Amino acid sequence: MSILKKSFFWIAGITLSLVLIVFISYQYQEGQTKKTIEKIDDIFLKQKSSMKYEADERREKNPDKNAYFGDLHVHTANSFDSYTFGNINSPDDAYRYARGAALPHPSGYQVQLRRPLDFYAVTDHGIFLGVMKTASDENSFLSKYDWVKPLHSLNDSAGAGIFEVIRRSNLFRPFAQRLAEEQRMTNDLTDELGKISRSVWQDIIQAADRAYEPGILTTFAGYEYSAGSGADLTTLHRNVIFKDTKNLPLLPFSRIDSPNPEKLWDWMDSLRDNGVDSLAIPHNSNLSGGLMFMLDDFNGAPIDESYSRKRIGNEPVVEITQVKATSETSPFLSKNDEWADFEIENTADNDEGSYTRSALIRGLNLKNKSGVNPYKFGFIGSTDTHVSASSFEEDRYFSKIGILDGTPELRGSIPFNKTYGSVLKVLRPNLIAEVDEKDYFTGSTRLISWSASGLAGVWAEENTRESIFNAFKRKETFATSGPRIKIRFFAGYDIENAFSKENTIAYLYETSTTMGGSLKTKKNRSPTFLIWAMADAQGTNLQRVQIIKGWLDNGESKEKVFDATCSDGLEVDKSSHRCPDNGAKVNLNDCSISKNKGSRELKTLWKDPEFIEDQEAFYYVRVLENPVCRWSTWDAIRSNQLPRSDIKSTIQERAWSSPIWITN
Repeated sequence: MSILKKSFFWIAGITLSLVLIVFISYQYQEGQTKKTIEKIDDIFLKQKSSMKYEADERREKNPDKNAYFGDLHVHTANSFDSYTFGNINSPDDAYRYARGAALPHPSGYQVQLRRPLDFYAVTDHGIFLGVMKTASDENSFLSKYDWVKPLHSLNDSAGAGIFEVIRRSNLFRPFAQRLAEEQRMTNDLTDELGKISRSVWQDIIQAADRAYEPGILTTFAGYEYSAGSGADLTTLHRNVIFKDTKNLPLLPFSRIDSPNPEKLWDWMDSLRDNGVDSLAIPHNSNLSGGLMFMLDDFNGAPIDESYSRKRIGNEPVVEITQVKATSETSPFLSKNDEWADFEIENTADNDEGSYTRSALIRGLNLKNKSGVNPYKFGFIGSTDTHVSASSFEEDRYFSKIGILDGTPELRGSIPFNKTYGSVLKVLRPNLIAEVDEKDYFTGSTRLISWSASGLAGVWAEENTRESIFNAFKRKETFATSGPRIKIRFFAGYDIENAFSKENTIAYLYETSTTMGGSLKTKKNRSPTFLIWAMADAQGTNLQRVQIIKGWLDNGESKEKVFDATCSDGLEVDKSSHRCPDNGAKVNLNDCSISKNKGSRELKTLWKDPEFIEDQEAFYYVRVLENPVCRWSTWDAIRSNQLPRSDIKSTIQERAWSSPIWITN
């Protein structure tokens, strides 16, 4: 046999062996994925809580207000990215889920809430609204284009494997680029796309009306405005929520109309002049590269009174937490805050324009210059789910982006089997990270750093559109990282005896200022803050309640964290302003916790020990639970794996009140 033939057979043999190894390891991995999917089905459908839903007890109008929880950031099959990631659920499906129904996940299992939510809003992307779904339909007008063919029948069937993830990850960008090129060349395509979006938008509105049941589930018509500044138009996103569904525009205002958020506010103002009220909710400021809370406007001019009034008039609340991390602050900015590293992306930087705490301080500075504070906002949380179903519980987290992160392997919380991981490391090294001598999938982003978060909380008289929307407008809102923690927060000068009153809450509403409001300074008086935090009825005990203060000292930004009250009868240290450790532990073998540690509620009256008269400042509450297992640890334990050493194994879930401002 010649050397050439021997080489051929040798190479062919190696190639065949590699193919067999890949095939066998792939089949094994697929088998493991199927077992995982079956296990997830068990988690959601066989571990449901039997606890009675609270809504029936809160139907009557309550002048003292009830706490209601919901999600104002939900994507369905009508969003271009959501559909590409395998989501075929409609707005109607999303609202069924909010009421407690099970919903199919793109990866092939069922998901379901433990308890229904009080309010929900489908917020599909205004740009390309419904277009991807239409492109997938081989009977649509778009199907005739050759560049659309890769999308044909996209979601007729879907797998959950790595190669399906890679395929789908590479679908949308080329399609969007070609679509933009074709639109520039022909008005016919633009007209047809407009027809699609108008029809889908009307269906979204009608779905909100079909699902709206006052007292049970409040639904809002809304959408996401996805725009930004400079070359990157993806950093300044807002969810636009309408007060009701009457006389809404034929199409949402999107970045096709303008990438400038100020133009969005102009549009909202013009609608308001015609009786159509709405609000815009910025989100993911942590990923804005410092652009969300600037000192200049979109065109680079210094922020003035007109800009400030327009912004705060349209954006009364900000989404402080969601799946793509928390935007409160970072360790780079809040060096004396031991809890500043909570669920942040590794992209967290030293840019004050990216985080809400710094923005609140900037707002004080801008008020001194223009007379109006553009960043006088309240807080909410939401999820940004792209599977129509909110995922905010650590022990039941199931992803944000459908097929792309629908299993623990794809989220990077458990490793691939060794052979499969080794092969992938050779074929696609950019997708694999070696941790603890194991191969983990990284994808195009660090999905392992994403959060099971969050929820929007409001204090409202009743569960109706008008009542809840008005709560957003007056900023009587709070955010949680997932648990249904409730926070009451008031400030006043004569409330020291509030807890002894027959109706404490009614008295406080009459005599003080609640979260989202302003309290004027009084000569020779220091305000008293009343805080009342209540644990989730199905959740973990509370560990501590904190006050975060921000102010200006001769123009310099200042902030400080004070522990206001501690669990377990512990006392705040007067010099450090910190509670002692209450000893709560987590068993990482099974995620069991110290149930005898912590408190079901924490309430206190607090005065600022460093209060300076005539110094404007803001204060907000942060409530911390005892530690529990993070979602990634739950994934690992259920798969008989050790948690990754480079990711925190535990988490302290929390809630944030909207601020109270002390003003002159």
